[in-house]
Amino acid sequence: MPAAAHGRGEEGGLRREALLARLDAVDLPIDLPFAPEAWPIAGAMLQFPGVTGAGISVRAAGPARWRSDLKLLAAEGFRFVEIPSSWLPFEEMSAPELDELRALLRDVGLDACATGVVRKSVVDRKDGLENLAATHRAIDATAALGAPLICLGLHGPLLPEQRAINWFWTIPGETVQSHVEWSTAVERCRELADHAARVGVEISLELYEANYLGTADGALRFLADIDRDNVGLNPDLGNLVRAQGPIEAWEAMAVKTLPHANYWHVKNYARAEDPKAGIYLTSPAPLASGYVDYRRAVAFAIASGFRGAFLCENYGGDGLAVSAENRRYLISLLRRISRVASGAGA
Repeated sequence: MPAAAHGRGEEGGLRREALLARLDAVDLPIDLPFAPEAWPIAGAMLQFPGVTGAGISVRAAGPARWRSDLKLLAAEGFRFVEIPSSWLPFEEMSAPELDELRALLRDVGLDACATGVVRKSVVDRKDGLENLAATHRAIDATAALGAPLICLGLHGPLLPEQRAINWFWTIPGETVQSHVEWSTAVERCRELADHAARVGVEISLELYEANYLGTADGALRFLADIDRDNVGLNPDLGNLVRAQGPIEAWEAMAVKTLPHANYWHVKNYARAEDPKAGIYLTSPAPLASGYVDYRRAVAFAIASGFRGAFLCENYGGDGLAVSAENRRYLISLLRRISRVASGAGA
């Protein structure tokens, strides 16, 4: 693909050495707003299905099942969690159910740093209006849970052939052809942003391949067109670097998107490339050993003003254990690149 297809703008056209220089132009140590151990680092519920072994939904299974799943997350050392609609459809839950979930989170020692609406795109040509209504309900539910932020993506359900394999990203999914027009997409996101602002909730838009948020430059344009103070980016670099084809350098994506981040899904992938042969292979990797250098990325993000929560994700193997190790890595990294500002919380 030509470089333009990957959204290469001014930074994208720079040599890798120049991009690394931008990332490294951070004076260490960095002042943190609070201690590394207190930074919100959440665990993802990716490893917990939305249906029980008995074939009933986790919602229908009730609080005992919710507690069981959340205790497993807390047992790995997590103090924060994102509540995703794929695990528990919080946007459909009643007020008493939401109250019970909020109390249960306190009981198991977890704070909801965010909620996430998963694969219910408001820009889908077929289901967009239905998903828009569901997302409005999700915003109200987020406020009821006391979570400060809701994460939204523009990606829809996996295709049947993607669901049939272990690593879905190895088969191309939907494209922007399934989206409504750009202007309509922007208007719907503005509508959601205004609603969220009224109830004190931020919105984070997740980078994801093959949609309006599928490149760094595209995400910046989309964010600028929405033009709302309570909307930022979730620069999920892993979603873009796992593509099994040519990609924009992760350094360029980071330089462009991290200054606009208000929440951050963090995961990493190994890449094996032989461009002359047209071979591009990817597989999940821990944060410390994949393609993205998170030491540089995190330092640059914090120096650029990032103060949001991290969400640790991992596909493949014991994803919960890998996510827990990634949490420990982030805490260790924050200690090494920083000093805690005077008066910061412990």
